[in-house]
Amino acid sequence: MSTTTIILLIVLAVLIVLFIINAVLSVRGVNIVGEEEFSRNLRKVQLVDLREKDSYKHGHILGARNIPLSTFNTRAKSLRTDQPVHLYDQNGRTALRAARILKKQGHKDIYVLKSGIAKWTGKINSK
Repeated sequence: MSTTTIILLIVLAVLIVLFIINAVLSVRGVNIVGEEEFSRNLRKVQLVDLREKDSYKHGHILGARNIPLSTFNTRAKSLRTDQPVHLYDQNGRTALRAARILKKQGHKDIYVLKSGIAKWTGKINSK
């Protein structure tokens, strides 16, 4: 193996490690929970559905307000920092991006529904 190849492999390994550390730190303080814990005290939290408007209208968890991820950066400022925020999306993947935005805005009590609404068995409001 040439010296150049070894140096490139080391740089690649360092970049991968930094990427993993950044990912772990960015979700630290965010609670990724199952349906049972997520559904506790839903009336006392700010419940946010991150899906687009059409999906929200098709069916959402009772009491949820729709703030699509596409507009979340600007509309997240309407959420109070002194109350817990519960976030969910379709399958639990994109809610972490919204949680990072909230953390940067000073929110401390953030919960993400692990599997999203796709596996939700609780009550749903649909039109």
